[in-house]
Amino acid sequence: MQVHYKFDLMDETLFLTVNIIDRFLARQTVIRKKLQLVGVTAMLLACKYEEVSVPIVEDLIIICDRAYTRAEILEMEKLMVNTLQFNMSVPTPYVFMRRFLKAAESDKQLELLSFFIIELCLVEYEMLKFQPSLLAAASIYTAQCCIKKFKHWTRTIELHTSYSEDQLLACSRMMVDFHQKASVGKLTGVHRKYSTFKFGYAARSEPALFLLDN
Repeated sequence: MQVHYKFDLMDETLFLTVNIIDRFLARQTVIRKKLQLVGVTAMLLACKYEEVSVPIVEDLIIICDRAYTRAEILEMEKLMVNTLQFNMSVPTPYVFMRRFLKAAESDKQLELLSFFIIELCLVEYEMLKFQPSLLAAASIYTAQCCIKKFKHWTRTIELHTSYSEDQLLACSRMMVDFHQKASVGKLTGVHRKYSTFKFGYAARSEPALFLLDN
């Protein structure tokens, strides 16, 4: 995520990068020291699909502190596209986020907080069990609860997302847990990103802890 932020890439690229990594690792066993290679190569592929201006391979080599060569990145790129059968057109949570936020008539505060919450989920393995559309809906629901301080899910949003409040609660409670722990541990990149003026200091919002009550 830090690399994505450093290159000032689009949100679509981040979500597609994570999707490519998840699908590739589900099909290929990769040794630990090659995981960073998988990550930067996935970002390169996502950039080629989403971005107008694509980072050059040499920039990625520098970002990796020269841990990999140009040949290794290009070889991994070939392996990944063949493993995924060149399928880069997939529904990521981002696609649903844009549609659902419009249905929620969101302002900038809700949009940034929703993206903060869903980006926290990108590094959490247990969130892979949820459909991209449900993740998007649950992040918006959780963000609305943070802002309003009470449960909020209108009939209009339910119709557009096809998810009821009850269907979102299990996922939303996990998101609240990630939110309250976002500033601690090894993976704090999302928290740092959303603690800036550019992203509306969304990380400073209080998590909707009342959702954890049964």
